[in-house]
This record gives sequence, C-alpha cells and structure tokens, in this order.
Amino acid sequence: MTKVALLGAGGKMGVRLARNLKASPFEVVPVEISEEGRARLKAETGLDTVDQDTALANADVVLMAVPDRLIGKIAHTFIDKLKPGAAVIVLDAAAPYAGEMPERDDVTYFCTHPCHPHILEVQDTKEAQADYFGGIAAPQGIVCALIQGPEEHYALCEEIAKIIYAPVARSHRCTLENIAVMEPALSETVAATLSLALRDATDRAVSMGVPEAAAHDFVLGHLKIELAIAFGIFPEGKFSDGALMAIDKAKSVIFQPDWLDRVFSLEAVKKSVKEICEG
Repeated sequence: MTKVALLGAGGKMGVRLARNLKASPFEVVPVEISEEGRARLKAETGLDTVDQDTALANADVVLMAVPDRLIGKIAHTFIDKLKPGAAVIVLDAAAPYAGEMPERDDVTYFCTHPCHPHILEVQDTKEAQADYFGGIAAPQGIVCALIQGPEEHYALCEEIAKIIYAPVARSHRCTLENIAVMEPALSETVAATLSLALRDATDRAVSMGVPEAAAHDFVLGHLKIELAIAFGIFPEGKFSDGALMAIDKAKSVIFQPDWLDRVFSLEAVKKSVKEICEG
C-alpha cells in the first residue's frame, strides 16, 4: 500500500485532506506539531498523529498541507530523510517557482491546487451549492504540475490530488509557471482585488442611500450575467450599447493603461511569489 505522510494534518486544510485520504486506498500517516491541531484531527477524522520521523520513514509520498510561505523552509528540514524515489506534493506554486525547494535529483516534486467550485456551474444539491471552497460536496477543477521526477509519478500524484480535492470534475495538466501565473497573479492579484473593489463600490452605493439588500441583489445578479457574457458561457447574451460605452470610459479611470503587462510579466510573478515566501 502506498504510504502518504501528511504534514500539517491538524490544520484547516490538513483536516480536509486527511478526511478524504482516510477513505482512500492509500495509507495516510498524519503529522501535526500543535496540540490543538492533533485534537482537531482526532475529533474530526478519528486519526491519531505520529512523529515526523516515523511518518517519513519509507514514505512513498509526502503531502505538505502547511502554510504557503513555509513550504520551502519545512522541506529543507526533512528532504534528507526521504528514500530515493519518494514524491513530495505541495499545494501552492510559490515556493517551487521561487526556487525555495531543496535540491535532490532522486525525489519527485509535484504541485497541485484547487480551482474551487465554478461560480457559474449549476449544482445538484443545496449542500453542493453552499460548498464555496470545494472538497466537500461541489465538484471542482484542479491544476497539476510535475515539477521534476519520472513521468509515471504524474499519474500517482494526480490520483492523490483527485482524492484530496474530491469531488473533482476536471484535472488540468499545467506547468509550474502556468500555476504561478494563475496564483497569485490571476486569482489573487487581479480577481481577489477586483472582488474587494466590487464590495467597496457596493458599500459606496449603500452610503449614497441605496438599500443594502437591493444593492447586493443588483450587483451580484448583474455579475452573473456579465461574467457569463464575458467568458462566452452565455453566447446569445451581449452587453448593451450603453454598457459598452460605460465600460470604455471606465477603463481609463479604474485601470492604468499597462496594468496587464505590469501584473502578468514573469518578473512581476516571480517578485510576488518571493514576497509570499518571505512572509
């Protein structure tokens, strides 16, 4: 049986992963340094933790459910204890893309990250509709990259990724750089920033006398159709002439002319991941 050492098993993400792995064909061996985390893991999954050296001994896969900025630092503490041919799975591209992972040619590095449930896909149940993060009831896409190691390890690590993020609707094979461009640049630098800007704009409308419930219904309802039009999901839909005029005039007010080049240059992406690793 494939042995998976799960580091950070008692954290919020670690418990999610442990719960899914417990019901899998893999042997999950949890590691958690905090007493609070160990108690949480036991209460929510029934799993007991072991010390890290025991977990790493003859581990086939090491799954790192640890904070993004600590991935590289923690990997340096155990890399010499892994057997040749072991695979290390990280859940964020920042550390490997920033060159923070320790050098060891006989170990596989694999990165995977959830896409989270698709905002415009219809869910079958209320539980799935309420699963905003994914990994509970709502199907989601995932992205995977084989950073180094034999091709056959891609299939093994992707299988584990599909289990920890289940239910998975789609698995996309990417490069490490692809994933770094998507996060932080696309999903955080742009999408999260624009999401908070939308909330700021909505709050401004409310401060001008618009009823809060009406403002929320209005902007979130318009977002659904506007996103569907923008991403081609609603091909028969189109922006009105008035909307196109407002969009054209707003771009120069809201955005700097070269914002795409500044955000998505590889130099900017590398700077961003280094800042994440440095905390």
